[in-house]
Amino acid sequence: MRTAGDGEGNAASQSRDSAEHVEARLAGRLAELRTERGWSLDELARRTDVSRSTLSRLERAEISPTAALLGRLCAAYERTMSQLLAEVEAEPPQLVRAERQAVWRDEVSGFTRRSVSPPHPGLRGEVVEGILRPGADISYDGPPVPGLEQHIWVLDGVLEVTAGGRAHRIRAGDCLRFRLWDRSRFHCPGPEPVRYVLLIVLP
Repeated sequence: MRTAGDGEGNAASQSRDSAEHVEARLAGRLAELRTERGWSLDELARRTDVSRSTLSRLERAEISPTAALLGRLCAAYERTMSQLLAEVEAEPPQLVRAERQAVWRDEVSGFTRRSVSPPHPGLRGEVVEGILRPGADISYDGPPVPGLEQHIWVLDGVLEVTAGGRAHRIRAGDCLRFRLWDRSRFHCPGPEPVRYVLLIVLP
C-alpha cells in the first residue's frame, strides 16, 4: 500500500522527469534551429556573445539554460521565449487547462515562467505569468523581435523594470506598457517574491 508520502515522492519524481524531458527537447530544437540556418557553433557564438563550449553543452542537454542565455538565443533566432518553448510542445489547443500550461524554471536566477496561453503561428499575442524570488535580477540584451509590445501587470509584490533607458517601480495592481527596442531588466527588490502577468504582442 502506498502512503501519502509515497505519492508525493512519485509526483516529485514525475515532475523532475517531465522537466528533464522538456529540457532535452529544447536542446534538440536549439540544435535544429542552428542547423536550419547553416550556422556553425562559432558563428552562433559570435552572434550571441556566448562561448562556443557553452552553446555546445546546451545543445547536448548537458547544462540547463538561464533566462538571460535563452534571451540571447531567442534574439538570434528571432523568436519570443514562449514561441521557442512552444516549439518543443505539442500543437497548443484553443483551451489551455491550468495543469497543461508549460512551466519553465531558471533556478540560477530565481525565475519561474508559465506560458498561460502558448503562442500560435496565426496569432500575435500571448500571455505569460512570471514569478521572481526576492533579489532576482535578470537583464536582456534586446528583444527577440524589435518593437515588441509588452504589458506588465503586477499581481503580488513589487517589480522593478528598466526599459528604454527608464526605470519603473511597479506595485501590485499597477500596469506598465511599452514597446521594446533595446535592453531591458527585471528586478525583484523583495522582501517578498513578485508575481506578474506579461502580455506580449508581436509588431
